[in-house]
Amino acid sequence: MKQLALIGAGRIGEIHAANAAAHPDLRLSLVVDPLADAARQVAQDTGARVASLDEALADPAIDGVIVASATDTHLDYAVRAHAAGKAVFCEKPIDMDLARARAAAERLKGARLFLGFNRRFDPSFQALKAKLAAGAVGALETLQITSNDPGPPPIDYVEVSGGLFKDMAIHDFDMARWLLGEEPVEVFAWGSCLVDPAIGEAGDIDTARTLLKTASGKLCVIANSRRSGFGYDQRIEAYGESGMVRADNVTESTVQVWSEAGAQADRFRNFFLDRYKDAYRAEMAHFAHILSGQAQPTVGYADGVAALALAEAAAESLRTGRPVRLD
Repeated sequence: MKQLALIGAGRIGEIHAANAAAHPDLRLSLVVDPLADAARQVAQDTGARVASLDEALADPAIDGVIVASATDTHLDYAVRAHAAGKAVFCEKPIDMDLARARAAAERLKGARLFLGFNRRFDPSFQALKAKLAAGAVGALETLQITSNDPGPPPIDYVEVSGGLFKDMAIHDFDMARWLLGEEPVEVFAWGSCLVDPAIGEAGDIDTARTLLKTASGKLCVIANSRRSGFGYDQRIEAYGESGMVRADNVTESTVQVWSEAGAQADRFRNFFLDRYKDAYRAEMAHFAHILSGQAQPTVGYADGVAALALAEAAAESLRTGRPVRLD
């Protein structure tokens, strides 16, 4: 069994800890978090023990490190774990600052770094990509990615999140790159504060529409809102020369009630941890394969930098009111 250390025992750290503990080829051995109670709870739940960061990185028995700490620590901890000879599973985004992320390229050279863009591992989105790759609708021409939260996050979270483009839409920028099959070269973004005035007072937006264009002319529209009003809204429509491939929202169950009033389905899953629980498990299985040498990371440092570049370009476009060209 490959032994792991977890850095960060918050909400996403708890998910990764449980998935690691449940995997037959992995053992979560150490938990690191500055909040002692959080670290103790995750360690107790998974049979691990609490350790300091230095202890975890220096332990020769640790094969891999999961970085699920605060966003502004992701890059530093990933670099330190790689320098200690560990494989790294790092949550997104790779960093808050594009220049800083790019400057780390040399320090991460040769790293077994797996970046946690979990939506690539969602069964429905993987099936959609497989249909596109098989030519089910011919050559892809345009994408529509919709990602709306059930409701806005707390303001104290917004203030440290890095903004809608880096915190929320960064998943959609990665999905766009993955599905388009080529890099966007131009970005235009509109944004407003329509959901909660306090988000605007914190210097952020809560609603955005972003248009991406590739060198060959493919277009992608990304729709984001901090509030859907009807649950966690995650949809993709991919239009090709002969039709469309669509991945729809996931409901709590497949049960429907049909009556004279029409058909009524169950409600949509209302939280990202529920909507993407299968994807999080698949991510951990992929990390296990990386650790055993059966696979190379399917998404890594370069993907994190590319998504961050799109996020910063969108923010610049919103600020200037103009399209932004990417190198």
